[in-house]
Amino acid sequence: MSQAYYRKWRPQGWDEIIGQEHVVRTLRNAVGQGNIAHAYLFSGPRGTGKTTTARIIAKAANCLAEDQVARPCNQCANCVAVNEGRFLDLIEIDAASNTSVDDVRDLREKINYLPSTGRFKVYIIDEVHMLSNAAFNAMLKTLEEPPAHAIFVLATTEVHKIPATVLSRCQRHEFRRIPLNFIQALLKEIAEKESIHVDPAALTAIARQATGSMRDAVSLLDQLASTGTDVSLELTQQVLGTAASLSVFEVLDALLKDDIGGSIAIINRALDSGSDPRQYARQVVDSLRAVLMVKMGNAEQVEATTEESEKLKEFAKRFSLQKLLGAIRAFDHAAQHTSVGWQPGLQLELAAARTIAPEEEPASSEHETKPASVAPARTTMSHNPPVKQPQEQNAVRKEQRPVHEPVKEKPAQTPQESTDKQESAEITKPVSGDGSNATIKNQWKEIRAAAKEISPETAALLNSCRSTDMKNGRLVLGFSSAVLRDKMETGQNLDNARKAIKQVTSADVQIDCRVAGKEESAVPEGMDVDHDGMVGAALRLGGKITKEE
Repeated sequence: MSQAYYRKWRPQGWDEIIGQEHVVRTLRNAVGQGNIAHAYLFSGPRGTGKTTTARIIAKAANCLAEDQVARPCNQCANCVAVNEGRFLDLIEIDAASNTSVDDVRDLREKINYLPSTGRFKVYIIDEVHMLSNAAFNAMLKTLEEPPAHAIFVLATTEVHKIPATVLSRCQRHEFRRIPLNFIQALLKEIAEKESIHVDPAALTAIARQATGSMRDAVSLLDQLASTGTDVSLELTQQVLGTAASLSVFEVLDALLKDDIGGSIAIINRALDSGSDPRQYARQVVDSLRAVLMVKMGNAEQVEATTEESEKLKEFAKRFSLQKLLGAIRAFDHAAQHTSVGWQPGLQLELAAARTIAPEEEPASSEHETKPASVAPARTTMSHNPPVKQPQEQNAVRKEQRPVHEPVKEKPAQTPQESTDKQESAEITKPVSGDGSNATIKNQWKEIRAAAKEISPETAALLNSCRSTDMKNGRLVLGFSSAVLRDKMETGQNLDNARKAIKQVTSADVQIDCRVAGKEESAVPEGMDVDHDGMVGAALRLGGKITKEE
């Protein structure tokens, strides 16, 4: 059985590790000086060399070469055993499948045994963030003070999930995404050694698809080499589901022209030709990000050909920052949700539409906008008060009066007179429909059902009513507590109740809320009895209805 390229061409020495010079320099000097730490933590994106570097540390620690600077030599018995996967003192543990505290306890028991062939027992724990909290706690003491013959190398892609107590006990190294040109160079070298003809444009497409992961890039090259033909750009795009850069630039041009129909047509043409919707969305996001980098003066961070760089500069001049950011958000959302739903291209089409015709902010109400429009005029008047004629002053007074105030001045009224007139107006206010007490009580169940359709909260409050009564043309709702009463008077509950009543009885009635006393419970529910009348007073004094006519 043939070996996968990423295993066959895995780096075996310090010089073969690509894109992590800051890590290699530190570790190589430590090995040359004989100062290997007892615990390391390697963190960074997938496929950037964390496990590979850990294996090289294991070889260097057990290498038999006399010159420490030359370790690992890859020639001694121990180095060859590690390369062939038969070195017993190198223990690789997958934390994703060994997460329990029992697994860590088993490790603690076996760690005290001396190495079988080498000088050190090296434990490589991959995806260490998958360990449970109990497992981390069980490993703390061993990690802090392991036996002299033990070395720990922890690897993780999610360092934020590692407890601080573990981080403080390890020498930490951050692995970075590998630059595009480094990946291209290694892919070209592997292709030459494997006698595979790969177009330079295809190498660039593979390197970009890997997004900084060397292992992903080598695996993609392995997949394309399995086709048995020369690896061309067209074949690469077909296998990876990506589209030509020209198609992506056409979409950006259509977005700038506010051509929704044209952008959707370009997207569907690319999808019909075999492009994967999610990959296409990622390509658009990458191109938009490159435009943003150029627009913000960070063109050196963009890896592109000379022709692509010129196109990016052109787009950077034409895109406004607001529209560019909106497009990035829209297509990034599409890249994350493209696979959801029965129509894969829908999210891309929506992203184009949102970029060209963004959703408008809800307009503020007239009540909120009026003060803003009046404020500047008042400010100007306060700084330079103009001299007005009496007629102009009267006109200003009329404009500044609230709508409900009459234009003519009236003599001041006492609070009692104002209250009496208000009640009189409410009593004489006509009530449309049949709003009698009997009608409302007979249809109270239907009213509550209608209220439930409008607002479940309002319906729940109406269910908690202890009494309903009509007084002076107003519906009085009695509640068992002030809390329920205040809740009913909060928000839209009163308006919702009025809507429900009008919907059922065609009556538009005003509603008052109050706390119902014990005396009101004396009136039997469902009876049309005036609480303030003679019968209501008799019932509150202890009387009972023996016969109803």
